[in-house]
Amino acid sequence: MSGILDLLNSDLGKTLVNGVAGSTGQPTDKTSSLLTMALPVLMGAMKRNAATPEGAAGLMGALEKHDGSILDNLGGLFGGGVDENIMQDGAGILGHVLGGSKDNVANALAQKSGMDMGDVMKVLSVAAPIVMGYLGKQKRQSNISDQNGIGDLLGGLLGGGATAGKQQSLIESLLDGNGDGSILDDVAGMVLNSGGKKGGLGGLLGGLFGR
Repeated sequence: MSGILDLLNSDLGKTLVNGVAGSTGQPTDKTSSLLTMALPVLMGAMKRNAATPEGAAGLMGALEKHDGSILDNLGGLFGGGVDENIMQDGAGILGHVLGGSKDNVANALAQKSGMDMGDVMKVLSVAAPIVMGYLGKQKRQSNISDQNGIGDLLGGLLGGGATAGKQQSLIESLLDGNGDGSILDDVAGMVLNSGGKKGGLGGLLGGLFGR
């Protein structure tokens, strides 16, 4: 795979993009662009949280509840209209993962996506339980049971290596409220240029869509 947009524009990727767009009333192109920027930020925020024993324990507990069953019928999930419970779950995930940085992240994503902050949060609230379901499935399949294991899993999904380290630093700046939408240009650029790595965010979405 050469990049995340290639996947999001594939037939399988469109299941998520079109489903989220249809559920939130947003254009598919804006939804695709938003998810390209937002998913690494969410992964980076989870990795940051998992760096402490308390944060790792909280994430491990959340992943026990998000076991991957949501992935079994994505078509049905979107076809029947996303249940309000899914939206509430997604909002809760975002609040826990982003904490006090939620508004800063939403504002930066709104700047770059052309959506208002409310619409950004709607899109992310639909996508978050799906991402958590995938992570929960990976945790179970990899038999991960400790802080190091969950940190390694998240690090691998961000791509690993020096590029991932720089990407994480940019994400940290955004989470700390010291940056704005311009940071997302660099984050998205790293994602788009990390083709060929099965690990990385492309690997996350590739696995999500059975690639």
